[in-house]
Parts: sequence; C-alpha cells; structure tokens
Amino acid sequence: MNVDLFDFDLPPERIALRPAVPRDTARMLVLDGDVTHDRVVGDLPASLRRGDMLVFNDTRVIPAQLEGRRGDATIGATLHKREGPRRWRAFVRNARRLRDGDVIDFGAGVTAIAGDRGDDGSLALDFAGDEPVKLLLERAGRMPLPPYIASKRGGADARDAEDYQTLFAREAGAVAAPTAALHFTPALLDALDAAGIGHAMLTLHVGAGTFLPVKADDTDDHRMHAEWGRIDAATADRLNATRAAGGRVVAVGTTSLRLIESACGADGMIRPFEGDTAIFITPGYRFRGIDGLMTNFHLPRSTLFMLVSALMGRERMQAAYAHAIENGYRFYSYGDASLLLP
Repeated sequence: MNVDLFDFDLPPERIALRPAVPRDTARMLVLDGDVTHDRVVGDLPASLRRGDMLVFNDTRVIPAQLEGRRGDATIGATLHKREGPRRWRAFVRNARRLRDGDVIDFGAGVTAIAGDRGDDGSLALDFAGDEPVKLLLERAGRMPLPPYIASKRGGADARDAEDYQTLFAREAGAVAAPTAALHFTPALLDALDAAGIGHAMLTLHVGAGTFLPVKADDTDDHRMHAEWGRIDAATADRLNATRAAGGRVVAVGTTSLRLIESACGADGMIRPFEGDTAIFITPGYRFRGIDGLMTNFHLPRSTLFMLVSALMGRERMQAAYAHAIENGYRFYSYGDASLLLP
C-alpha cells in the first residue's frame, strides 16, 4: 500500500510534553464497532466487559541514551537491541566519525568499542570492562525520551525517570516505554478487578527502531525492526482460556499486540514464545490472537498508525484521528489513549 494513505496533519501543539496527573485522568477515545465515545481512562472498567483480559508489557526502560567523545568528535548513541552480555546495537549520531575498533568515551568511566554496521543503520557497541552493562548505563546513561518530546523540551529531566516507566515495569531492557500502560494506576487496577476484568503480563523489549520513520513509498518495501519478547506457557494458557470462555483479549499497547500475534497460530491458539519478532501489520492482516487494543495516538505515516488502521479500517482511523485533533486530544507517548474494539 502507498504510505501516503496513512498521512495526516497534526498541529504541533497537540503533542503532549508531560503525562496527565493523575495518570488515569487522561482522555480516552473509545471506538466500539461503529460507535465513538469521548471518555477518560478511568472509565475503562465501564468500557469493557466482565471476563475480558487486559494484557500488559512488563518491560522496564533503561537509561539507554549516551553522550560521548571519540577524539574531537562528539558521539551520541541510543541503544537499540541487546546482542550479548556486553554488546548492544545502537543508533549513533555522528557515526561517520567512527571506524571499526574506535573507542568511545561516554564519561563516568564508561567506554565502548565501535563495531560493525547493521543493515538498519545501527552500529554495534561493545562495552569495555567487567562491570555489568546495567551498572554502566545507570552511571552514564539518560532516559531515552522520544525525539518529538526531547527536541521540544531540551532532553529528559528528573521527572521523566518516573513518568516514563509504567506501573508494571519489571524486566529491564526497553529503550522506549510501552506507553499505553503509562495511564494505569493502582486505583484503576482495583476498579478493573472489581469489575471482573483480569490482566496478564508478557515481556517485549521495545527498541529504538519504533521511532524510525517509514522511508519507503510502499509498505511492501519497508523493513520492520526486530524486538525480543517472551510469553510464558501460563500466560498463553490464561489468554486462550479467556477467549474460550467468551471473554476478549485486549492488548494494552501495540507492543503487547504484536507479540501476541507473533505467538498465535493459524488456529487462533496462543502458544509460548521467546525470541525476536519483526511482525509488520498493515491493512489486510487477519488478527488471530487479540480482540481489542488500548493504545495512544500515533505519528503520521508510522507503522503503528498502519497497525491501528489494520484493526479498525483506515478510513475509520483517519476519521477518529481527525475527531481527536479537532477536540483537543493529546498525542504520542505522554498523550491520551484510544480503546479500539472492532
């Protein structure tokens, strides 16, 4: 499909620079079949049905942005995907100043050796020393805010260390938050439990590739980035049991959705999964493992807007986004939510 079909005009003032406080007071646009409702996230228990199951991504964002030097050159790196105990792939600013084997000094006693270049433009970084890379990043790294927020605010600050983690963050490894889950609070979880709406966990470590623009003119020519994820057997069994009992599996975030769909067979059964997924969902895709999606509002021409268009229909989503823009909804990572129930 032509990528231009997924374009729309977004006024810059619609981009949220801070999350709603409290988190569950964010607005929520509900698309329930052909019906549209303007609600808030706190209305979620009333927007779902007893027996439904929400699925959260429990990945935890690491301080994955680094600033360093190689000689006189300033080097910026955003870690993308872990490839080994000390090796990460990274998207590097000023990468043309680096050669294979060059040492980058990120300060605070943290250095890395530049390695091979990937097909996606990333560079391999091998961290020196014996300390766990987790400790090195805590010392030298910063919270990797999305570029459309960082550029407007001048980078992350102390508030983002909490604001950009979800209530469920447990498994360290993401370089971007699964932002739909940022809206949840303990009070909202209690209300969902009281309404008979369950929740389950999976892990998908979101990579920096989620922010890469689609440069191709046709979706068939776009290569999706790979991310590592895991669904254990107990979770797969719970999700299958939910659907067998007539409940709906509602993914919280496109990361949860993509992993469930990667783990689901043609028979509609979700199976344990551990490994990389590079699933790219566009209109025409037949969803097998999920029955709904809660997600934030996405960038024009992005793979995520293509995904929601596949779920609800492109014209339906174009109209929904136009409604959201006209009615002052806040977009992107710190913005408002949508609940999509086809």
